[in-house]
Amino acid sequence: MTAGYEPSSDLRFGLVLANKGRGAGPEALDAGAAAVERLGWHSVWVTDHLMVPDGPEAGEYGSMLEALTSLTYVAARHERVTVGTSVVVPAMRDSPLLAKELATLDVLSGGRLVVGVGASDRMDLPEYTNLGKADRFARRGAYVDESIALWRHLWSGRTDPFAGEFHTLSGYVFLPLPTARDIPVWCGGRSERALRRAARLADGYHASQTGPADLAGRLPMLASLAADAGRALPTLSVRARVEFGAAARDVYTLHGSAARMVDEVVRFAEAGLHELVLVFDAATPAQVTAAVERFHESVVEPFRERIAGARARQDGAVRA
Repeated sequence: MTAGYEPSSDLRFGLVLANKGRGAGPEALDAGAAAVERLGWHSVWVTDHLMVPDGPEAGEYGSMLEALTSLTYVAARHERVTVGTSVVVPAMRDSPLLAKELATLDVLSGGRLVVGVGASDRMDLPEYTNLGKADRFARRGAYVDESIALWRHLWSGRTDPFAGEFHTLSGYVFLPLPTARDIPVWCGGRSERALRRAARLADGYHASQTGPADLAGRLPMLASLAADAGRALPTLSVRARVEFGAAARDVYTLHGSAARMVDEVVRFAEAGLHELVLVFDAATPAQVTAAVERFHESVVEPFRERIAGARARQDGAVRA
């Protein structure tokens, strides 16, 4: 047990869909979601950027299908998967409009939406500038915090005024409400501020570039902050890039042999991870399908067999 988190006996798997790059399109989105449904994975996710500057980021994020539109398309065509953002940046958008867009997507998907949010990185100022929101950049964390509070206010059905630093609402009607009068919000980031946001405001912690040891190291603070706020422990999720046969990089990846990846997934489960969201370097529909199937056959199935065997041995020891 790690800071109140018990080892996960039912680790879920998710896929970041190919909504970026020149191969992005309906065929690639469908291929990923169809593979997830067929193999019994839990969720599909999309990345979000709106107008990156011409430069190093443009090669990866310059051509990108808009996140919420992509999820609406996928949710309508694939009815058994949870859909999520990994992650949307509220300060780059407008939170009252986002509240309506997210509530609409939740209603249309039958309550299958998870909203991953982030404050963005220090190097994202040019994108804020391109969007006419450079003035928000220095206060982007505060904007995220207020956005979550605003969404909770609207999604709950409350009609009393809302007064914040960035938004003042009064005399409004906000309908329809999300399916469960709320939508799960997961917060990303590795800073203490991000952990505080996940523990005190969100329903889940959605980490990236984070291995099992790093995740376990953050859990005592996350658990303490949640306890101080009188809240339940956040759901734990990690977004990780998969690189078969590759060596370690400066940032965390699931890399190397399939056997090594199985060991790593076991360590994630032992730390208490609930959902592992995977990124593959695959663009065409055939590449997406092949990548998901390879990981399922060589990593997910052996991992599940190992967990089932450990559970059977434990049950046998208890009966003895």
